Amino acid sequence: MTLDLEVLKACEASVPGEEEFKRWVGAALAGAGREGDAEIALRVVDEAEMAALNKRFRGRSGPTNVLSFPADLPPGLGLPLLGDLVLCAPLVEREAREQGKTTSAHWAHLAVHGTLHLLGYDHQAPAEAAAMEALETDILGSLGLPCPYGSEAAEESLHCE
Repeated sequence: MTLDLEVLKACEASVPGEEEFKRWVGAALAGAGREGDAEIALRVVDEAEMAALNKRFRGRSGPTNVLSFPADLPPGLGLPLLGDLVLCAPLVEREAREQGKTTSAHWAHLAVHGTLHLLGYDHQAPAEAAAMEALETDILGSLGLPCPYGSEAAEESLHCE
């Protein structure tokens, strides 16, 4: 599998490097059984831009930690484009502190979480949420990272799509 990941930094915050994001997104694709090439654009933004995106596309006020925009390609086109991810740097950093996690582990979790949304995973129903959380935990474990769930604060922070 070849992963073409374009990382765009649109804020002043310190963010992980492209190689780290590639490792995390690649692990999510492999863990979900994705075969073949994949293209994803990942944009890291500030709270103002994320709040605007959250309002425009989800009708919700305020920023969220991650948004996923799966590609809506015509059937049979056969392009490897999976879609776009948007991560909110200040919110990721704040949540990591509040949850007692390393910032790197939280970045990894949200990159994995968003990538799974691009692949069609969801957490609206309890059974879907349990399956997605188990897969995230397995993927993060394969990266040597701890289970991201385990505190109410961690679970409540995933206001993503």
